[in-house]
Amino acid sequence: MTSRLLNPQQLLAVHQLLDRVADRQRQDFGHIVSDIKADGSLITACDRWSDEALVEGLSELAPGEFTLSEEGDKSCPSSSAFWVVDPLDGTTNFAAGIPYWAISVARFVDGRPTEAFLEIPSLRQRIVAIRGRGAWRNGKPLSPETRLQAGSACVSLCSRAIRVLQRRHQDPFPGKIRLLGVASLNLVSVAMGQTVAALEATPKIWDLAAAWLVLSELGCSLQWLDHDPAALTPGQDLSDVSFPVLAASSQAELERLRPWGESLLLP
Repeated sequence: MTSRLLNPQQLLAVHQLLDRVADRQRQDFGHIVSDIKADGSLITACDRWSDEALVEGLSELAPGEFTLSEEGDKSCPSSSAFWVVDPLDGTTNFAAGIPYWAISVARFVDGRPTEAFLEIPSLRQRIVAIRGRGAWRNGKPLSPETRLQAGSACVSLCSRAIRVLQRRHQDPFPGKIRLLGVASLNLVSVAMGQTVAALEATPKIWDLAAAWLVLSELGCSLQWLDHDPAALTPGQDLSDVSFPVLAASSQAELERLRPWGESLLLP
């Protein structure tokens, strides 16, 4: 697998590309007007510019590796190596002036993420994971030990996961609820030790691609509640395919939250 990883020059090019896109997003924040897409979600001119810049930049640094992105081509590429991009995860926050959003970029090889980059422009934080080598935040190594030492009692839900509180209204929810409004960062909050678990009801592949590798490299537990993103097929249209998931800091936490996760799929 290591021979299929990006080389140092390519890694540097990804970092430079992220620097450029993050700078533009910080400049645009607070000075942008949003439109409504066909699916009812928001999009801004900054989303579109960021998507074009990332797709073009990635094609230059890795010729022949196609890109699947939220604002562009949503079909699974047929090449063995390809990219999955969410140019601005958390557009609702961004458009509303809430300074918490992310740029999510992941490279897949043979159906699994091998390199992941999560940029949080407002915090000037960059989380990077490389398969089999670990994860870093702003260049400093992350570890399962630092995650477990955080001692958080919080559980992150997405807005659509709130329905589990109604479906299991007879049971007290086992954690302090947080809704961050950014799917990728909801999930990666578990890897950072900010939460002990995260429940995402309808994440798309571009929402979870980078966070998936960070979680895996830091020994977190994952349960795909319906579709498994490891089973993508070339040419598959992923526009409307969701991957409900429960992420937890340990297997014990996963078991504790499992009934709540499984209740998402109840009619």
